[in-house]
Amino acid sequence: MASRSRRTGISGTILRVALAALLALALAIAALIVVYRFLPPVSTLMLARWLEGEPVERHYVPLARISYFLRASVIVSEDARFCEHNGVDWGALHEVVEEAEKDEDSPSRGASTIPMQTAKNLFLWPSRSYIRKGIEIPLALLIDLAWSKRRILEIYLNIAEWGDGIFGAEAAARHYFHKSADRLDAREAALLATALPNPRLRNPARPSPRHAGLAARVMAHARVAGSLVKCVK
Repeated sequence: MASRSRRTGISGTILRVALAALLALALAIAALIVVYRFLPPVSTLMLARWLEGEPVERHYVPLARISYFLRASVIVSEDARFCEHNGVDWGALHEVVEEAEKDEDSPSRGASTIPMQTAKNLFLWPSRSYIRKGIEIPLALLIDLAWSKRRILEIYLNIAEWGDGIFGAEAAARHYFHKSADRLDAREAALLATALPNPRLRNPARPSPRHAGLAARVMAHARVAGSLVKCVK
């Protein structure tokens, strides 16, 4: 009986410590969301590279210094309802989850909004799983509540990875096109936007025929995006 009570006491202590650690982590993330409303953020991927001794190339710039063409292309390519939803596109998420249940696959990138991808890049890990998605959704809702749409897109475009160790639009523009992000033209912006789903394999400066075709379609839609990008003009 004493042994059972001792095991119960140990289990209870472990549970309390785990809950306290989770609460502390949640409070730390909430505090960072407030801080990142005003200061340039550092993503978990950047931290991981620094800890491994790998180089990180990034030059943080405000949204006003990022080409309108890139803003429009990323929204058209990644999250067409960005200006309308509250951080999560519930309709798209529901459709993807239904398809995943039928195919027994995890939710795909198609369900991820820009706030969700921002939450993942800032605080979580890259591999896909239902656990990560379950954490990502409330973080995206909180980010959308705490930040303006312009701030969300600014941070996303400054932490997105565009190649091995290349983070953010300014570093990507300099690396691939030898110019600043505010000087990107419509084609260059579309090539960068369509590289985001697979930045390690898609080279905006030397696109494959498929990549170039995707960019051409995105460029055409971005030119007439209109209300899709009204919140970040």
